[in-house]
Amino acid sequence: MRLADDGSSPVSPGAGLVLIANDHEWTARSLETILVAAGMRVVRTLTGHETLAVAARVLPDLLILDLQLPDISGVNVCSQLRADPRFGASTPILITTAGPSGRQQRLAAYEAGAWEFYGQPLDGEALLHKVRVFLAARLESVQAMRQNLFDNATGLYTRAGMERRATELASEARRTGGGMACVAIAAVRPGSRESDRIAAILRSRARASDAAGRLGPDSFAVLAGGIGPDGAARLAERLRAAAAEEAGGAEWRIAITSLDDSALAVSEPTALLAHAALEVAA
Repeated sequence: MRLADDGSSPVSPGAGLVLIANDHEWTARSLETILVAAGMRVVRTLTGHETLAVAARVLPDLLILDLQLPDISGVNVCSQLRADPRFGASTPILITTAGPSGRQQRLAAYEAGAWEFYGQPLDGEALLHKVRVFLAARLESVQAMRQNLFDNATGLYTRAGMERRATELASEARRTGGGMACVAIAAVRPGSRESDRIAAILRSRARASDAAGRLGPDSFAVLAGGIGPDGAARLAERLRAAAAEEAGGAEWRIAITSLDDSALAVSEPTALLAHAALEVAA
């Protein structure tokens, strides 16, 4: 299975999801046949713009891009994927070309972030072995990432996980418009019982699009993209009401920090999280 949007499912090398971007039917079908026979799942696209849209939706474990896509080149697609936090350096991207692989083409592919560049004639068996190795590396990376990004005690994100989600949410907010906010929470009377209550409420009351995590032993936060100060205030009020309703009137310290569109364009989103943590600890 492949890595889900929230990072909860690691990829299996034998069943990884591979995206093939190639408008040459025979080449694309040949690659698909080889990979499917090896137990992998395949999705195909025909153009660069379609590839970017589909990749953002399905989050493939590995991509094979044709250099000569009809609208934008595979190198350009690779560069744009690498600029997206969801496709960091740990996502294998291979680029193929219908002709011989010249040195300049290969260097351009590597500079764009490709793991490998293949020319013709394409050795399907060798490519399959390479794909398996790359997917195994992806699996190890995802497993290590998961160990660092999720808090075993609560099932919420760790501080490192929240920092990563802050970058991802900010990237999405910059594309679609809207600001970004962080609501940090800490119990007035810290202790494991109060922390468990906060974690339970965040799991049940945070929106699916938000990121809820643990900043420290007794402090938590919710990150929300696409909202400004007013939306952040409403989120904080909803959490206060939940505390009164579900946590027996527990007293929480709540700090709200937010960035509007213009500030988000020039600010580091992880700074928002750090500021919220300091505010709630005061």
